[in-house]
Order: sequence, then structure tokens, then C-alpha cells
Amino acid sequence: MYINFSDIPGNQNLFLDYLYEFENVKKFFGKSFRHKGSFPSFFKELSESEKLDKSTLVEIIKNQYEGKTPSDKTKSNIDSLQSNKTFTIVTGQQLGVFGGPLYTFYKTISAIKLADQLNAEYPDCNFVPVFWLEGDDHDFNEVRSFNIINKENNLANIGYLEKKNDEDTKEGVGKIKFNEDINRVIEQLKENLRETEFTEEIIDELNSFYKSGESFINAFSSLMFSIFDKYGLVIFNPQSEEVKKQLIHIFQKELENFDDHTDKVVEVSAELEELYHAQVKVKPINLFLSDDTGRYLIEPSEDNYKLKGKRKSFTKDQILELLYMSPEKFSGNVLMRPICQDYLLSTAFYIAGPGEISYFAQVIPLYEFFNIAQPIVYPRASVSLAEKNVVSLLEKQNFNYSDLFVEESELNSRVVKKMSETNLDELFSSSTENISKILKELSEKLIGVDKTLVDVSDKTGQRILQSLDQLKGKSQKAQERQYDTLLRQIAKARLSFYPNENLQERELNYIYFVNKYGKQILDDVFNKIEIDKFEHQVIEL
Repeated sequence: MYINFSDIPGNQNLFLDYLYEFENVKKFFGKSFRHKGSFPSFFKELSESEKLDKSTLVEIIKNQYEGKTPSDKTKSNIDSLQSNKTFTIVTGQQLGVFGGPLYTFYKTISAIKLADQLNAEYPDCNFVPVFWLEGDDHDFNEVRSFNIINKENNLANIGYLEKKNDEDTKEGVGKIKFNEDINRVIEQLKENLRETEFTEEIIDELNSFYKSGESFINAFSSLMFSIFDKYGLVIFNPQSEEVKKQLIHIFQKELENFDDHTDKVVEVSAELEELYHAQVKVKPINLFLSDDTGRYLIEPSEDNYKLKGKRKSFTKDQILELLYMSPEKFSGNVLMRPICQDYLLSTAFYIAGPGEISYFAQVIPLYEFFNIAQPIVYPRASVSLAEKNVVSLLEKQNFNYSDLFVEESELNSRVVKKMSETNLDELFSSSTENISKILKELSEKLIGVDKTLVDVSDKTGQRILQSLDQLKGKSQKAQERQYDTLLRQIAKARLSFYPNENLQERELNYIYFVNKYGKQILDDVFNKIEIDKFEHQVIEL
């Protein structure tokens, strides 16, 4: 079953128009993911574009796989990257503990399935799915915790360490190493999970990836490798020193020409603000510099450069010398990441979520500045898994899945109204109308008796109507008690399907489902996901 995104709360108009009214946003994006007729000419353009030495890229990736035993399909995909006829289908995500929210997996599955689909449709080309590990991101609070539904059927948030203030999270998350607190996280997870035949295997596997001394990026990479390597997914770490050396040209161009870059991005962002919204706040320079104390945004300062929040400045010659000597100290922000990614890889498609689609509208001008072919932005699969209790309850009550996408109080009101023979809204609305009419007639007649009685009459009427409102509230609560069992069943179903009044894919971690149904569920979901519907898909388990 599929639900149009316009029927789901919280989706921005820019995202909706990108999906369903592309002509409205064409000037911001250029290429359309629906215009298949343009694909062959784009692939030709991509094959002829200037790229860095592909053999160097392949060697870097092979070095990153040292210690792992990739599948034959992954090995073949890595080797094929040397060909000008090989194009990548890229996606990426922050390094959330235990994989983060479910949509991380759905993005990955979208990349793999699109590559398979294109390989079948264009046999003269080769398409390789690539996962870009966003280790340079420094939002520790975004990746430190995850949600599951615990054995008490409550939503449990489990986090590594405590949240940090922004000024304390200047280090790229990828290089942060777990301390002993990760053992507590796994133990707390185990305590919250309802024990099944699959629990022990899951915990053992997590212990092998997430342990004291291991970095965020290595743990996340190992988890993704264990799930998706058999499908040929190439996992790419852009934080390595070898990769940063390949990006010196891009970083230098941003440092030397940031004025031109920023002016155009600001212009586009202002236009977006008028029509939709600008997803990202534009910075003068889209680069960070790291030192022993953290990672700092590079800012212009007269004819020099400075680090935001530090008394440290560089002349142009000094910062370029540092770039050539230590490129690993530099990293791009959210607008620069796509440029770095598509400079290194022959990216035909980028698999993006709603937020990423929005910020790509701001990124597009930079592709021309850096003389890089702009990829086609392809919407990721969006999925909710409907467990049997959800399916049976909705069928029994003749509800639709979209009925769950409302606030809990509104849903309860709809349920009670549907089940009850007495429609309280109509009853009290009619009663209020009648009483108000009687009070008005009474007040008009009392004027002839004594004008001072009018004020007393009005106040008496207000008390009567307030009492009526109180009676309505008590009546509604009485109705809800009458259907208490049903409302609790719906609350339980809604927790699984729409937790925190948000899409399941944005809230729940995969462990909840794997612990309940086994790892086979990942293969089942992989097989059932459709990547060309561009609506929210409900998969019934």
C-alpha cells in the first residue's frame, strides 16, 4: 500500500513539488529523476568528464577494505570503478549508533536496487551502489542515541554518554572512539528488549562491532558491511588521509574563490526563502579546519582567513601551505560534501531524503563553479512496517493507515465518535445553540422589567455555558473510559507505526524488528521495497 506524501504531516512544499510538480522547482534542480529520456545523454556526458585518476580511487577503496572479506559482487564493483563506463549510485548518512533510524537502511536499499535496475536497463554501462560515511559531521547529539520499543511497550531512548553543548562537539564524529560506556549501552539495550530466540545473536554481533576503543566510523562501517556487502554495496570513508589528498584541488578552489561561490548560493537561497524555504544557512566559506582542540569553521577576515571562535588567523599563503602539507585537517560542510563526493566519484544519482533534496536546491550552483557534472537527485524509498496487530486492528475498525497520522487526542476523539451511538459534538453543539437562544430571549424580556437585570442575566448565561462545557469534557472522558480497551489497543498500534507522532523510519532502530522477527526480516523488506513509486510505502509483516 502507498500513501501520498501530501497526506502525511510535516512534509515541506519544496519536497512535495520536487516529487509531484517538478516544473515548479526545475530552475533550482535542473535534472529531473522522472525524465528517463535524458539519462543516456547524461551518462555520455559523465563518461567524458574529466576525473582524477580512477586507479588511485580504486586503490584507496581497497585499502579501506583491509581486514574485511568482501563478497565477489563487492570486489567486482570496486574493480569496475576504474572504467569510464562505470557510474556510482551514492547515498550517505551520519554515523548513528547501531545504524541510527531505519531510513538509513532504506536509503541504502534504494541505492542498491536503483543500481541493479539501471544495470538491467543500460547493459553498456555499469552502476555501482556506494555508501558515503559522513564521518566529518560533528553533530554528536544527533548520532549518540537510538529508539526502540521496549518489553513494556514503551518507546525507549538509549544513548551513549550524555548530550554535549555545541561548543564541546567540534570534533568530527567519525574519529571519536567509544569508551567503556558503550558496554552500558549494549547492556541497557538487552534489558529493554523482550527476550526472543534472536536476542543473543543480535547482542553478540553488536558487541563485536561496538566496543571500547573502536571509532564511530569503523563500528558503523562494520555494521553496514555485515548487512549489505552481499548486495555489492561499496562503503567509502572520506575521512582518510588518502582521500583528503585527492580533494586538495577542491579545497583550494573554495578558499580562493569563495566570494563568487557564496554570492550565487546566497542569491539562490534568498529566492528559495521567498517561494519555499532554505534548508541550510549559507556560510562565507564552506570549509572546516581541525587542530588538536577541535574542528572550526574557516571565515574570511580582511585579506586573511580566521577560525571561528579562535584567535587564529592565516594569510592566503599560510593556509594554502597547510592545505598541501596536511589536507586531512580540512573538511567540507553540508554544502561542500556533495561537491567532494561527486568530484571523487562518477555519480549518476544521489539517493536523498526530504531534507537532502531541499539543500540540494542550494548546492546546484556550486557544480558549475567546480566544473563537476551534477548528479540526478533521486528520492529514497520511504517505508513503514505494519505489524500484524496494526493490520488486524485497522481492518477490524475499518481505519486506514493515514488515519494514524494525527495527534493522539484527535485520533481518540475520532475513534470514540465512530464507535459511540451518541455524537457528543452534535449533542452539545445543539444544546449550546438552544440554551444560548433561550438566554438571549430571556435577556431581551428582562430589559422591560429592570435594565440592571441584563448584566446579571449575561453573567448567569456565561456560568451556564461554562458548566455545559465542563459537562461535555466529563462526558467525553466517560466515553473514552467506555472504550478504554480499544483505545489502549490503538495506542499500542500507533506506537509501533507512528512513534513520537513521527514516521516510524525516523524514530525506530532496526534492532526492534530484528529482535522480534530475526535477521531474515531485513531480506524480506529489501525484496518488498519499491523504489519507483515515490510515495510512502506500507509493508505489512
